[in-house]
Amino acid sequence: MFCSFCFQSVSICAIIHTMIYLLSFRLSDKKLNDPNIYPYSVFRNKDTEPFVFSPITVLYGNNGCGKSTVLNIIANKLDLKGRELATPNTFGILDYCTAFESECSYCLSDDEYGHEIKHIPQNSRYLKSEDILYEIKKIQQRQVLADGMLYDHVKGGMDLKDAKEYLSTKEGKKQQKFIEFAQEKYSNGETSLRFFEEFLLPDALYLLDEPEVSLSPANQVLLAEEINRLSRFLGCQFIIATHSPFMLGTLDAKIYDLDSDDYKVSRWSELENVRYFYEFFRKRKNEFK
Repeated sequence: MFCSFCFQSVSICAIIHTMIYLLSFRLSDKKLNDPNIYPYSVFRNKDTEPFVFSPITVLYGNNGCGKSTVLNIIANKLDLKGRELATPNTFGILDYCTAFESECSYCLSDDEYGHEIKHIPQNSRYLKSEDILYEIKKIQQRQVLADGMLYDHVKGGMDLKDAKEYLSTKEGKKQQKFIEFAQEKYSNGETSLRFFEEFLLPDALYLLDEPEVSLSPANQVLLAEEINRLSRFLGCQFIIATHSPFMLGTLDAKIYDLDSDDYKVSRWSELENVRYFYEFFRKRKNEFK
C-alpha cells in the first residue's frame, strides 16, 4: 500500500530526522511604473516579509494568486531540476523575468551538526502538476506495452520465462518501439501514487506544485501522510503549492495564505477554500442522516 512505502524500513523507535535546507526566501520588492509587467505584476500590491520555511511549508491560494510563480522563481534561483525558464517579458532590451529573479534572495539553513549548508541536495527538484501528468502517462504506456507484448508471446506458444527474457533483449526492446500504446491499465490516481512512491527519495528539497492532481480525496490524504513521514523521518523538506482542503488538513505544515495582502501565516481551517467546503456540507448535513 502506498502509505507504507519508505516508512516500512523505518524503525518504530526511529529518531526524528527533520531537515530544513532552504531557510528563507525574499521576493523582489521593486515596484515598476507599468502595472502589467510579469512577474512584478503578480506581487505588485503585496506587502510581504521573506518566507521563512519549515520542514513542510504550504503556499495556499486560489488561481492567479502567484503560488506557482513563487515556486518557479525559487527553483530558478536555486537552479533546481525541473525549473521552468519563463518566457522573457521584454520591453525594449530588458528581460524582466531574469531581472526579478536576480532581485530575489535566499538563505540556506544549518545541518544537524550546526554547520551551514553550502548546497541544496543534488536530488532536489521542482515538480509541476503538468510534469506529474506527463510522468503518469509514461508509466502507464510502459506498463501497457510490456504487459501486452508478454501476453501476446505467451499466447503464441512461448514459455513465460522465455517471453520475459526475450523482451529484455535488444531485439525485444526494439519491437516495443513499433507497437502502438494500448488502453490504460491503471487510473491516473493509481499511477500518480506509484510515481510518487518511486520519485520521493530521502534527504532532499522538493517543490511540489499541486501534487494532488488526479488523486481522489482519500489518496490525497495518503500522499499528505506520506509527505509528513518523509519530512519527519527521512530528512526531506517540502514547499508545496495547493488549495486542496484534504492536503491542507493533513499536512503538518506552516501555511502561507497568498490570497492575503501580506501573505500571512494561517491555520488551515481559516482558509477560504476550506471554509467553502465546510459551509457546503454544513448546509446539506441533513442529507447525511
